[in-house]
Amino acid sequence: MVSLRTDVGTVALDRPGMVASGIMDETGPSLARMIECGCGAVVTKSVGLEPNAGHANPCFTEVPGGYVNAMGLPNPGIELFAEEMEVAVKAGKVVGSIYGASPEDFSKLAGRMEDYGACAVELNLSCPHAKGYGMEVGTDPAMVRAIVGAVKSSVSIPVWAKLTPNTHILQDIGRAVQDAGGDAVVAINTLKAMVIEPEFARPLLSNRFGGLSGQGVRPVGVRAIYDLRTVLDIPLVGVGGIYDWRDAAQYIMAGASAFQIGSAVGSVGPEVFSQVNKGLEEFMKDYGYDSISSMVGAAHE
Repeated sequence: MVSLRTDVGTVALDRPGMVASGIMDETGPSLARMIECGCGAVVTKSVGLEPNAGHANPCFTEVPGGYVNAMGLPNPGIELFAEEMEVAVKAGKVVGSIYGASPEDFSKLAGRMEDYGACAVELNLSCPHAKGYGMEVGTDPAMVRAIVGAVKSSVSIPVWAKLTPNTHILQDIGRAVQDAGGDAVVAINTLKAMVIEPEFARPLLSNRFGGLSGQGVRPVGVRAIYDLRTVLDIPLVGVGGIYDWRDAAQYIMAGASAFQIGSAVGSVGPEVFSQVNKGLEEFMKDYGYDSISSMVGAAHE
């Protein structure tokens, strides 16, 4: 008998997969649908203090091995998002993703997400295509420490930090999260990328550059989780290019207690969660793993 139950710190999940921020998580009903499709929890789209229209079209394109997007963090603002959270939290566990430009911004947003019933808050410190937010604040360990510390002092729910792969000091940033009292690290977000249209001799996206997601980034994400496992004691959540159970198992064995799926929801469909769950169960039976925790970090042993 095997169990897919896992814990990310104090957040208990019946299944290890979550929908990643940015896909099928704009509305309460879409979040509820993802839980019905086999998620252990769902992560909302990243929400800010004020409504944001995001970048103009074109802001999304498919490439071999994945997608490149420069959505620009479109969202209705934290006050209007209350309506979506009211629906979503009735369906299951919801992690509220938030972005801001300062520790004060993040603290205010986290407090609202806690009021709305989020089981944890995920700090977007890693978006590569939003000026003044995301990666621009998430590649400075001192700023990351200040943001995480401020949020920890303002809420009682767990605080997760989503980190960028677009840095050579990922482990230092992870340490900053842990030193500030962060409850988990989520890695990775998209890789900074660009697509150029030769016929027009200019970038395809209106923002010029965006973020690469999909199967092509998986080896980078697995390496990031492996590296973070060597220096951190807090739980890890793996993200990036998970399309089947083998992909998920790589992240778990690298050190992740849970994982998130994004691009595959678009290309495979929401049923990817049930497919991954079934595949993991069969693998665990065949190879003698009775729990997710018995697999976590196995590649380090």
